[in-house]
Amino acid sequence: MTDFETLAVTDRGAGVRQVTMSRPDVFNAFDEKMIGELDRAFAAAIGDDSVRVIVLAGEGKHFSAGADLNWMERASQATREWNLEDARVFAAMLHRIESCPKPTVARVQGAALGGGVGLVCTCDIAIAAENASFAVSEAKFGILPAVIGPYVTNAVGRRQAKRLALSTSRIRAEEALRMDLVHAVVPVEELDKAVDAMVGDLVAGGPIAQREIKALFSQLQQGEITEAVRELTAQTISRVRGTDEAREGFRAFLEKRKANWIP
Repeated sequence: MTDFETLAVTDRGAGVRQVTMSRPDVFNAFDEKMIGELDRAFAAAIGDDSVRVIVLAGEGKHFSAGADLNWMERASQATREWNLEDARVFAAMLHRIESCPKPTVARVQGAALGGGVGLVCTCDIAIAAENASFAVSEAKFGILPAVIGPYVTNAVGRRQAKRLALSTSRIRAEEALRMDLVHAVVPVEELDKAVDAMVGDLVAGGPIAQREIKALFSQLQQGEITEAVRELTAQTISRVRGTDEAREGFRAFLEKRKANWIP
C-alpha cells in the first residue's frame, strides 16, 4: 500500500481501507498519474477479501480541486485521438469506483470542484464537513463535465445537474445536502467521527448482501414497477435467502450475538 506517488493508502480499522488523494499543494487536483493510481488502489481493495469498506478522502484543507490545469492544458494541445484515449482512462476509473461491489464512502472537506464533484458522486455515501463547497466548474474553462455528467445526474437528478454544469455556481454543504449530493453535514472537527460511525454501520451488514444490494439497485429505475422488475427482485431474494451468510445472519439474531462477518 506504499507503492503510490499521489495517494496515501491505509487501513483505517478492521475491514476499512482509506484511499487518500495526497497532492495537497495543488488541492488534490488529479492528473494522469493520480487517475491511474486511484484505479489501481480501488482494484486492489476490491480484490482484497479483508477489505469491507473503502473510504475516499483528500489530504489537507480540500477534498479535490478536480482536474489538474496543467494536465488540461496539455490535453488542449494534444490530438483528438490522444484526448479520446485519455478520457476513456478517466471514465474507466470513475466506473471502477462507482461499480465497486463493496460500500464506498466519500469524506469531503473544503472544496470539491469539477471532477472532484464527480468523485463524490461515484461513492455510495458522502459525508461532508460544514466548510465543504461544490462546483461543477468545467464550463469556466471552455469545456464540459462530460465524463462525470452521468454520475452527477444520478446523484442529484437531471435538472439540478444541468443547473450546476451550466452556471458553474459554487454551492455550500447545506445546499448539497438538500439536493442529495451528500448525505450528511457535520462540523469539521467531527468529520472523522461521522465517517467512523457510518463505517461501523456498514461493516455490520453482510458483505454478500451488500454486494447483492449494489448489483440489484444498479438495475432499478424510478417509475413503474413492471413485471420484469418484480421477477428480478423475487429471483434475487430467493437466491440470497439460501446463502450461508443469510443462515448465519438469522442464527446470530436469534442467538443474540454478532454475526461472524462483523470485525
